[in-house]
Amino acid sequence: MPLTFAPCRITTKITAFATAIALLAAPVAALAQEQKLAILRDTETENLLRDYAKPILRAAGLERQNIQVTIINQPQFNAFVADGHRIFVNHGALLESKTPNQIIGVLAHETGHLAGGHLARMREQLATAQTQMIIAMLLGAGALAAGSRSMSNGNIGLADVGAAAISGPQNMIMRNLLAYQRTQEESADRAGVKFLTATGQSAKGMYETFKRLSNESLFSSHGADPYYMSHPMPAERVAALEEIARTSPYWDKKDPPALQFRHDMMRAKISGFLERPETVYRRYPLSNTSLPARYARAISTYLHGDLNSAVSQIDSLIQAEPNNPYFYELKGQALTEGGRPSEALAPLRKAVALSDKAPLIEILLGQALVATDNKAYTDEAISILRNATVRETEQPLAYTELAMAYGRKGDFAEADLASAQAAFLRGDNKTARELATRAKTRFAVGTPGWVKADDIVAAKPTGKKDNSSRFQFHVGPQDRTDHQDSEAGPQNIQ
Repeated sequence: MPLTFAPCRITTKITAFATAIALLAAPVAALAQEQKLAILRDTETENLLRDYAKPILRAAGLERQNIQVTIINQPQFNAFVADGHRIFVNHGALLESKTPNQIIGVLAHETGHLAGGHLARMREQLATAQTQMIIAMLLGAGALAAGSRSMSNGNIGLADVGAAAISGPQNMIMRNLLAYQRTQEESADRAGVKFLTATGQSAKGMYETFKRLSNESLFSSHGADPYYMSHPMPAERVAALEEIARTSPYWDKKDPPALQFRHDMMRAKISGFLERPETVYRRYPLSNTSLPARYARAISTYLHGDLNSAVSQIDSLIQAEPNNPYFYELKGQALTEGGRPSEALAPLRKAVALSDKAPLIEILLGQALVATDNKAYTDEAISILRNATVRETEQPLAYTELAMAYGRKGDFAEADLASAQAAFLRGDNKTARELATRAKTRFAVGTPGWVKADDIVAAKPTGKKDNSSRFQFHVGPQDRTDHQDSEAGPQNIQ
């Protein structure tokens, strides 16, 4: 059996090495897994994150690269980059960052990865490592084959030499890869501090975040071989970060009160939508009469309690801030989902006006107009939804509502096209092609509608599925769970 034993050893070692490579490449591969990630959409939160990121991106020379901050529906404190155009942030990081400066520090670190071209360089390193692995495998396989013949003659030593010829290079390659990734993380830390200083912001929040993550990982990293870690050893990394962060003249600078308030409101909104009522009330007890606390409780009441009570609470929020578009949006959302869409129209129109026609809020208004089942609102719904899809091109819900509005008007060609677009964005390519094929028969050849339908028919399946959720629409009860900090996924911020 020695001849079968040796190849098994090769396979096992190569498989283990390939697994390690895959784990190391997790941040690079994350985008390929994006269809498995639930993405949260919310105008208020996205606008705040855009304001956080804009000066950092400008300092990094990336302002014109159209880099977006995308919110992932995961409770772990984590953020990562997976392509050159997006920074992914778990909602857990937003919820647990007590100050704007803490989450801005995370964004600065991730921007450091983008500015340093780390993703492209890591791909190059992985390609080199895989080539080196193949060479080591071939050389080791030859030695093992010779060893197998020797074993059949009673000489075991040469077989061990062959095994060492594989395991030795593998260990060296893996150590080199991990050392390279640790260097990238250190570089991103330094770049992040540089960007914060250039924008007149403190690096203390960034330091506080990494110190917290360091404390949480001390147990798991105790006794670990530092050469087999993809990130610098926690104590050393935090110490190095503190040293450079304290050199900033802005170390003790505080966040502006208005920005802190917006941050507190965002955290309250995430808690209200994504945590159980008992958790919300632990975070925001009735004794807390601040606006963020009332915001969180009003959201939780509308989701889990009495609609009339929720509307009353929201009205008190509107009374406190009559020009806050998100309070009107929340009221319209609660009424629409509560089966009272006609009552939702006035607050939603107000929200659209105050938000400068934010497309996600326009989609909610379009949904309410369609839900009234009043044909008098059909043309208005179509106009609003079409306007929203110009700026939000990948929202299947908008096209679904648009299809219903066109169907109610009797325009079946446009209804089929909108339904096809919704199916295509959901990743249901079969249904999309069927609907688009039927739409083509309803449009005159060569018209804009016919061309759009033909594009869907001819489009190649991408495998991409829409898993985006809006706080307003699709966050189901199974997603509203108690928040717990844990470590999972690509740990670029750790």
